Amino acid sequence: IEDDDKVLGIGPGLGSLTNFLLHYDNQITVVDIDYTMTSFLREIYQDFDNLKIITNDIRKEDVSQYDLIIGNLPYNITTELITFLLINSYKCKNMVLMCQSETYEHFSSLCGSEYGPSSILIHLLGTISKVLLVKAGSFIPVPKCSSTVFSIEFNKTKDREKCIRVYKMCKTLFINRRKTINNNLSLFLNDKEKARMILNSLNVPLNSRPEDISPELYIKIYDSI
Repeated sequence: IEDDDKVLGIGPGLGSLTNFLLHYDNQITVVDIDYTMTSFLREIYQDFDNLKIITNDIRKEDVSQYDLIIGNLPYNITTELITFLLINSYKCKNMVLMCQSETYEHFSSLCGSEYGPSSILIHLLGTISKVLLVKAGSFIPVPKCSSTVFSIEFNKTKDREKCIRVYKMCKTLFINRRKTINNNLSLFLNDKEKARMILNSLNVPLNSRPEDISPELYIKIYDSI
């Protein structure tokens, strides 16, 4: 955490991570949907002027102002929430988050059945890396799965708006992920011949599936369109 960084904590609960964030003098904002949790935090941390506590669904908050984001994500909306943060966190330099390990594999994948639009968006905007594995026994009550803490470091040289447009294109191309990229691109463009010409110009086999195409190659397909 650097001097002027604004920090966002998602789902602070009883403050296990907030406690360490407050070792810094930075402006810290924490958002939790549970009023019981935020009421507790307001009582415990009432003497900290640099801590703002909000009771709300994080998906309804403006996250564009934060430089750093940390949180243990609700597992039932992890993919939706990650996508929301990626699209709307314009200033963010780094996110350190925790999710179900199985979901992390989905985010970090670069090919295969786990690979999809969300992982493409992550790899277009920055670099994702595993920080540590948290076994189920670390929690009370014990969940049925292990968890992974991971970091997304953003590449500020990337054209953010373009990456988001490529992601939106990929969402359409992955709707029928078992069909060929040629078939899906033809439907997307409503033009079989144009789809074939674009793929041939990029040396993409027409029988490839959406999960076979790298993020960089999706940018080239977008540029060709």
